[in-house]
Amino acid sequence: MGRVLPQRASVVVIGGGAMGVSSAYELAAAGVSDVVLIDQGPLGSGSTSKAAGGVRAQFSDRVNIELAVRSLETFETFAERFGQEIDLHKPGYLFLLDSPESVAEFEKNVAIQNDLGVPSRMIPVREAKELSPLIDTEGLLAAAYSPSDGHCTPESVVLGYAGAARRLGARLLPNCAATGIETVDGRIVAVRTEGGRIETDTVICAAGAWSRQVGEWVGVDLPVTPLRRQILVTEPVAELPPMAFTIDFGTTFYFHREGPGLLLGMSDPDETPGFKLDRSDAWLPGLGEAMARRAPALMETGIATGWAGLYEVTPDHNALIGTARGVDRFIYATGFSGHGFLMSPAVGEVVRDLYLGRTPFVDVTGFDAGRFALSGTRPEINIV
Repeated sequence: MGRVLPQRASVVVIGGGAMGVSSAYELAAAGVSDVVLIDQGPLGSGSTSKAAGGVRAQFSDRVNIELAVRSLETFETFAERFGQEIDLHKPGYLFLLDSPESVAEFEKNVAIQNDLGVPSRMIPVREAKELSPLIDTEGLLAAAYSPSDGHCTPESVVLGYAGAARRLGARLLPNCAATGIETVDGRIVAVRTEGGRIETDTVICAAGAWSRQVGEWVGVDLPVTPLRRQILVTEPVAELPPMAFTIDFGTTFYFHREGPGLLLGMSDPDETPGFKLDRSDAWLPGLGEAMARRAPALMETGIATGWAGLYEVTPDHNALIGTARGVDRFIYATGFSGHGFLMSPAVGEVVRDLYLGRTPFVDVTGFDAGRFALSGTRPEINIV
């Protein structure tokens, strides 16, 4: 590797995506010395760089809403705070609803969101068409919209946090994969890496889709499953109108403006778990059906590029955030099921507080990884 690793760290963060660099920054900003972050590849090269970049607060779980609201506040001021433009656009998020059940669910969600300060609202189909002129409204019953939502550039967020963390003294080590964690009598004593051994008593797992293995190193079950999701970007579209970030909730087909064209995607119900980062055409017929039904004008638009990334999915589509039982000083923030990037600013603050023994601004005890051994998990409904 051609570099000397630090012999010791106060804390080692495993994972250099948005979650990891946000956590490293918040720790360093709080005065924690000898913060070290390691990643198996370049910073942000995992799921973060493959994200659609959406930032929203329209969720069904109160904790997710609070994490999102806090993160949106950070994104708003990111350029001034970190000296890094993130190309934030706020055309709003528009969820198109075509069943009485989804309308009822979103009405309930909007009430919770409003209670927490989110300016979301239910709107009629006519207004949805105004906000997203490319859609076909046949079969729609209503829509949900929030003007404070939007999208930005994930790689730029990583750059901003990474630069700020380094200026505060954190050591960020890309291309330095973790290979194991050493423990003695239930205490962490070191992290093993491709480049050598780093002594530490604290590990923060922000390894995204790769987190299950990291947990196994210390005997902690982190039920995270990698699931491929694919994104396409169209060729330039002439006279492209302004539009909200649009999601056809029934099919999960979504699109938003991306430069002179559109970024679009959809979940594949036939996708199987695994670390699959190659593009596949198997999902295209389903995508085509959804496009033809909901945005037929896009059927004549050429595709310029695309990529595949990984969702880090948990059984209830809620995150895993907490401090492990059975091993001392193992903190985890993972399993966000597709919304980790947008929550990374707030979760970095939570991780900092868990490390320092403070009470976080939001109660994340319901996101403890041990919840699946109990009854009463509360699934996040608003996942696309």
